[in-house]
Amino acid sequence: MKQQDLDKVLKLHALWLQNDKDGQKANLRKANLRRVDLEGVDLRRADLREAKLRKANLRAAKLWAADLWRADLREASMREADLRDATLWGADLRKASLRKANLQDADLYGANLYEADLYGADLRRANLQRASLHEGQLEGANLEGAKLSGRIWVDGKR
Repeated sequence: MKQQDLDKVLKLHALWLQNDKDGQKANLRKANLRRVDLEGVDLRRADLREAKLRKANLRAAKLWAADLWRADLREASMREADLRDATLWGADLRKASLRKANLQDADLYGANLYEADLYGADLRRANLQRASLHEGQLEGANLEGAKLSGRIWVDGKR
């Protein structure tokens, strides 16, 4: 996706979030956003299903209630991002940095978090069923009330 097209989508989304009649919810489904810099951007409730965000900079991004179903977020920087209530069902988060990210009530069902850095992340009440956490960094993460039943892959074991 060209930068000018992305800028237009972001501008219209900002208006939509303010309930402006000229606004439009961001539809970035299947968009190629590899290596894009979206640091601090407000994409609350945006549609990012199957988006290609590999190595993207989403540091401190507001992705509250965003739909990232099956998104490719490999090696993405999502440090301190707000992902509360986000849908990350089946998302590929291999080697992603989610340090101190807020993932409260997020749906990570079947997500691949292989070698993901979740140091200090807030995963309270998150759905981690069938997620792969193999070799992930969970030190200091808050897993209070997280759904961990079903197959969870940690260190290559269920």
